[in-house]
Amino acid sequence: MTLPLPFKGWFESKGWQIREHQLALLEAFSQRQSALLVAPTGAGKTLAGFLPALIDLWDQDQQGSPFSGLHTLYLSPLKALTHDIERNLEQPVRDLRLPVQVETRTGDTPSHKRQRQKRKPPHVLLTTPESLMLMLSYVEAPGLFGKLRWIIVDEAHSLVNTKRGDFTALALARLRYLAPQARTVGLSATTAQPERLAAWLEDEGRPAQVIRAATGAAPVVQILRTGNQIPYSGFMARYAIAEIYGRLLAARSTLVFVNTRAQAEWLFQMLWEHNREGLAIAVYHGSLSREQRRMTESLVADGKVRAVVTTSALELGIDWGDVDQVIQVGAPKGVSRLLQRLGRSNHRLDEASQAWLVPTNRFEALECTVALEAIAERELDDRAEEPGAYDIIPQFIINCACSEAVTEAALFEQVRSAWPYRNLTWPRFQTLFAFARDGGYALSHYERFQRLECLAQDTYRVTSRRVAQRHRQNIGTIVEAARLKVKRLSKGKRGKVVGEVEEGFAQQLTRGDTFLFAGEVLAFEGIRDLFLEARPVPYGEAKIPSYAGGQMPLSTFLAERVRGLLAKPARHRSLPVEVQEWLQLQQEVSLLPDPDHLLVEHFPWRDQAMTLIYTFEGRRVNQTLGFLLTRRMESLGLQPLSFSVTDYALSIAARCTTFERHLPSLLAPEDIAEDLEDWLEESPMLKRSFRRVAMVSGLTEKQIGGQRKTLKQVTFSTDLIYDVLREHEPDHVLLAATRQDAERELLDWQRLCDYLRNVQNRWSYRRLEKPSPLSVPVLVDVRVEAVRGAGMDAMLEALSREDEAESLMANLRAGVTEA
Repeated sequence: MTLPLPFKGWFESKGWQIREHQLALLEAFSQRQSALLVAPTGAGKTLAGFLPALIDLWDQDQQGSPFSGLHTLYLSPLKALTHDIERNLEQPVRDLRLPVQVETRTGDTPSHKRQRQKRKPPHVLLTTPESLMLMLSYVEAPGLFGKLRWIIVDEAHSLVNTKRGDFTALALARLRYLAPQARTVGLSATTAQPERLAAWLEDEGRPAQVIRAATGAAPVVQILRTGNQIPYSGFMARYAIAEIYGRLLAARSTLVFVNTRAQAEWLFQMLWEHNREGLAIAVYHGSLSREQRRMTESLVADGKVRAVVTTSALELGIDWGDVDQVIQVGAPKGVSRLLQRLGRSNHRLDEASQAWLVPTNRFEALECTVALEAIAERELDDRAEEPGAYDIIPQFIINCACSEAVTEAALFEQVRSAWPYRNLTWPRFQTLFAFARDGGYALSHYERFQRLECLAQDTYRVTSRRVAQRHRQNIGTIVEAARLKVKRLSKGKRGKVVGEVEEGFAQQLTRGDTFLFAGEVLAFEGIRDLFLEARPVPYGEAKIPSYAGGQMPLSTFLAERVRGLLAKPARHRSLPVEVQEWLQLQQEVSLLPDPDHLLVEHFPWRDQAMTLIYTFEGRRVNQTLGFLLTRRMESLGLQPLSFSVTDYALSIAARCTTFERHLPSLLAPEDIAEDLEDWLEESPMLKRSFRRVAMVSGLTEKQIGGQRKTLKQVTFSTDLIYDVLREHEPDHVLLAATRQDAERELLDWQRLCDYLRNVQNRWSYRRLEKPSPLSVPVLVDVRVEAVRGAGMDAMLEALSREDEAESLMANLRAGVTEA
């Protein structure tokens, strides 16, 4: 396929020249070859993805046989991205007067438009994985997708090796079954292993062709230096607010990224308090209402906002126009994630992205430093490959049976054609199909779980329209904590919904309590009809909404680089002076961790025996290791009292002071599953995982008839079923799915096993008389990322912890000086 003259003229009118990777994708389309395009931000990869479709539709029209029906399907991980792409496609379609109709289809699409799209689909449809799966459940799906030619999966790297990615892979497998002639192109700016991503996109047993674009200008990234010392612990960067605000003043537009929604609200408030120049600053995250988010998007597009404090909600490919710089507050936790965020600045290939990193504590200073080194060396991190999640398969089976009659064998082939499920066995699939059909042995006597009926010759359909309706209302894998809509009341008006908070947070409030939300202080009035009602009040002491799932795991890649940095004092010169002094003191008092050995320190602390284990493997690994070690310590009579974790270390408080001689048995990689088995059975963790699995698999619903169930309702029903299955059918497939979910989503089980094998019999043990410098941030840190309690009280508590850290360090310096 060559570039037709009208398209060539359009490129020239824009002052553009078609790039090699764009031509390569045209060739892949003409050869009916699926492809993966790896291109940096600003390289025109989105245009490259759509160009073959636009040219093909134009060419068929020129030949007098215009295409009728759905030609191209665009899949985005974000609803906002579909609307952004729709705006961007309007220009070439309008300029070239193309006979192409482009529309979006998301949860925000009006019902009348959805009905019309089923009868008369546009040529190009922009949607999300969840909306796609919903459309695949329609009786009209075979006709709707039957003529499909081109499937574009944007930001493909963000989906692979995630539960939502497994869900998307099954949707793609169904599309290939309905439209075997369709080919797929994946678009990605940051992937460490393109070949693995290409395999995920494979069709007809062939991996997608990998097309690599030329690299763009290297980003210019610096750690923001301030006149204040970086704190030992904490995660809010209050010490750097003046300098962050100064960077906002120096630029026309800035995106300020943080890692959690609660951090976004708090940082926005701190910036607003410092906003002496009256800059237009906004806050943007997924818990705000659609109207709030759309308003912010519009203001930014019109150049009316100087800065936006945001989360991962904006890190994917939305084009926010001329963003001058990005500021990342807090360690990025992964190089690929950081580069994705940096790409929001200077959205052009030949111009360097401008960015600043602001570590919120001294361990994060190490993390930011090695992230900068990795960017300079053009090295990326990636997620470990995981098998497909079991609980999505029953949802997929019911989805297909809503559309048409299905057979067990045909569905097995479709599931196995999805890359994450390529190794799924027939016996395992049979148990999943049996659950989808009638709930399995223990549940088959209940009419509620009779979802499939057998027709002639082993063919199945859903038992009723009610089953199909319930299924369609609960499609997806995103299982969030139950939420209440926040209604902002104003004098003489009914109130306006500005977003959502978690039900658990709302239950902590009493009338008059204040909290920060949507960038202002609201006073709680009450809960009415699943709405949290609140009134705006003048600034005062406020609580911060707490959001589940906000913590990001530290990547294995960054963890290894941090250990490498610590082990080489010559490299410490690139660190801030106060961090250099901290590490130098650690070297004098104890040891610096290194990549080849696990550092374990033991010392008295507040009438307890404290053990610090520096893994640098992330919070989830350290939490699982804490469960494992305390379990083993109990069996050895070592009397553990408690443990706490950070991304960098695990601290265990115990009564017994004899620890060193037990290290080989405590840290042995063998029998991890057996040692954790009893703990898992007793802990509420498996019940929480079962709740998620139950909602994804269709065992219970998140909402019925448009009404969302409360967390209490869901928990009551799933806990009851969990206990029934454990007692009467312990080998039920959903219990296996629950264990898989816990190991994958909560425990980081495989990563822990790999780590313990790597450090087996290779540790450095230090018995100390007092805490070491490296232990100070761990001892004064808080265990949970979400902030609860009065805002000013929490801030004072953070400051008191920092005072305690300074006192500990002063004693250590004095001790070293005397020695």
